Amino acid sequence: MRKSLAVFTIGVLAAATSAVAVAQDKVDTELNEATQIMQELTGPQSTAGIPDAILKNAKCIAVIPKLLKGGFMVGAQHGAGVATCRTPDGRWSPPAPFDLSGASFGAQIGGEEMGYVMMIMNDDGMQALNSGHFKVGAGVNAAAGPVGRDADASAGVSAAILTYARAKGAYAGATLNGDELNQDHKATKELYGQEVPFSTILNGQVHMPDQGPARDFVRTINQAVEQAAQ
Repeated sequence: MRKSLAVFTIGVLAAATSAVAVAQDKVDTELNEATQIMQELTGPQSTAGIPDAILKNAKCIAVIPKLLKGGFMVGAQHGAGVATCRTPDGRWSPPAPFDLSGASFGAQIGGEEMGYVMMIMNDDGMQALNSGHFKVGAGVNAAAGPVGRDADASAGVSAAILTYARAKGAYAGATLNGDELNQDHKATKELYGQEVPFSTILNGQVHMPDQGPARDFVRTINQAVEQAAQ
């Protein structure tokens, strides 16, 4: 009986450990993919990326590496992402995980994956993001962002959020109006070991996770913004 109980206990612990490892791998993958997207959009060879004027003035940056669209004509779309904001001392905050979901329109038979970047440009957009729960375009203006490193950023100067999409290796301005953003509480626990409010993370009031992917993501954002400001 004792032997059976010991075997059962070991099995439960192994399963729990495996589940934690899978969840951590998922968070690390999202961070790595978000880093790659930002490198493609802001790297030295990227002429069709986010304008420097927008990069250097952004208050927060949120990246959704894969937004899966499915259905026919009217369906649903869902994806996970990470965000970072400028802190009062000028640094960029540790990454804050979130989910994004909403309706999709048009034919998406078999599903379609796209990557998105949201540039939060003013205090209204920053406050909405810090809440950890808001609908894009509801109460805060959102628009497709101008494309091109040297592009005129005045086209979206009044928008609180400017959005970019990646599909099949190409980037373009896009809109996510109507999609709902919510803090990903499970991913937050994996990154920080406990439940942490979205605003606490984005205000830089938690330590940067030890994992390399989190540091790489924030480092990429910081380098892109610094380069844009030169």
